[in-house]
Amino acid sequence: MQDFDYELPAELIAQEPEAKRDASRLMVVRRHAELESDALEHRVFADLPELLRRGDLLVMNDTRVLAARVAARRSTGGAVELLFVAPEAGQPSEWRAMVRPAKRVRVGEQLTVGDDRVRVVAELDGGQRRVAFNPAVDVYAWLEEHGRMPLPPYIDPDDGQLRGQLDRERYQTVYARTPGAVAAPTAGLHFTPELLGELLDRGVETAFLTLDVGPGTFRPVTADRVEDHVMDSEPYRLPDATAEAVNRALRDGRRVVAVGTTSVRALEHAAANSPDEPPQLVAASDRADIFISPGYRFRVVGAMITNLHLPRSTPILLASALVGRQRLLTAYEAAIDNRYRFYSYGDAMLLQ
Repeated sequence: MQDFDYELPAELIAQEPEAKRDASRLMVVRRHAELESDALEHRVFADLPELLRRGDLLVMNDTRVLAARVAARRSTGGAVELLFVAPEAGQPSEWRAMVRPAKRVRVGEQLTVGDDRVRVVAELDGGQRRVAFNPAVDVYAWLEEHGRMPLPPYIDPDDGQLRGQLDRERYQTVYARTPGAVAAPTAGLHFTPELLGELLDRGVETAFLTLDVGPGTFRPVTADRVEDHVMDSEPYRLPDATAEAVNRALRDGRRVVAVGTTSVRALEHAAANSPDEPPQLVAASDRADIFISPGYRFRVVGAMITNLHLPRSTPILLASALVGRQRLLTAYEAAIDNRYRFYSYGDAMLLQ
């Protein structure tokens, strides 16, 4: 993993989004460029329609981030924080939640949030607990009322009302539809409705899938060797219309451009069961546990839009698999030299 490390000045970690979504900078990385001078180009995200090709299929993840971070009180009066991850299968009133600090929170304890209480009903691995609501509670609406957006730990917390409102809008893509994620698919944060309309006018096709980004996105890779890392699985749903659009694009020799590493993982996982070449995707509701690192052969994705990621992380491994480790690290060096903004609220890259 040390081969995928780099040093980033702390002041380049974006703490808030650009005033306008598509005003973010966009570095174009061309993997097949023979000359190093042709490999990188500095643009802004609003230029994307000029950079994609007529006939490209742009696949986006329409998951919606839950206001999943909730402050609670124990019966002793001590403060705890809950990060609601997902409902238990078939039990909409029981949810898995990460608890901090978890050590003293036991089964049977009642946790108070405002005038409401949730009961701890089971201890789970990794500091998680299963908590139960009154069955009459709409948990999604309850989270909207009591929760905060689960911003990554490298963004400084600010509980001010203005900041909270900003994050509820901007830590969400403009096409977010289906609630279920605890982190945003950040490559999509740069799109505006107007930009999507311009892409369609220029002959770029769009399609959507849903992958609910889980808490594993916050965990660093702890293995020293790439091949020793075990990827967390995340649920995804690939609709019929998107599977058919991908199949048409591959059959016609058109590019599939994935927006974000989550879209890449869902598409490549969906292709894994197809013996055909090009693969034939079918509608699926599954869990993506695919781990993409250098040496992987992409079967669906021909280009991707992504943010600038943490060192020694699974997204940087995936991006390296597409354009090559050295070319990607050279691009990151250029991004630092040119004062790009990094991570969730930062700038973007087009890898093609």
